[in-house]
Amino acid sequence: MDYDAAWVLQEELLNEVIASKKQENSSEKAGYFLLVEHPHVFTLGNSGKQDNLLVNEDFLTSKGAKFYKINRGGDITYHGPGQIVGYPIINLEAFGIGVRDYVYLLEEIIISVLKHYDISATRLEGATGVWLDADHPSKSRKICAMGVRVSRSVTMHGFAFNINTDLEFYQLINPCGFTDKGVTSLAKELGQVIDMEDVKALVNEQFALIFNCNIQK
Repeated sequence: MDYDAAWVLQEELLNEVIASKKQENSSEKAGYFLLVEHPHVFTLGNSGKQDNLLVNEDFLTSKGAKFYKINRGGDITYHGPGQIVGYPIINLEAFGIGVRDYVYLLEEIIISVLKHYDISATRLEGATGVWLDADHPSKSRKICAMGVRVSRSVTMHGFAFNINTDLEFYQLINPCGFTDKGVTSLAKELGQVIDMEDVKALVNEQFALIFNCNIQK
């Protein structure tokens, strides 16, 4: 799905969930969980710096990529084919959690999925997302970026999980504003192409488990 179309859809669903909060039994439908892949696109969050895009937009066009300034937290990141982008649009009040706990649980979903592939992933102090070798500065690399927006306790935007991602596109930016950290993918770590549907199924499974909810497709 094109990034702008997904953004419009998120806004529509966010407004729907906000409106449903006023209704009785609104917790029965606490929101939506979208899993998509995007064509090549770079997005810059509210707190990001334009300088972290290392090329001009004409060059991005030549690479078949787009660029958007968007209303999430965080700095610049890349989305593209082979990457699972997750957009939970959920009412945090229905789950009884705040924003900090919410981001922690999103990270826990990805950490749990990676355990299925015998990959040990952790958090990096002072940074969101999921990292490998976080305790070794010279080796630390991000496998999943995160940036969220919360409006009236309802979330949008979310995470970008590199599966079969073309990592060369990250050379065009300082990913998430970092100049001294690497980026990786599940395929790179395992040395083989990964079945995207298998990973999506695991992400759905872990989301339902960690948020203690049912996902109706």
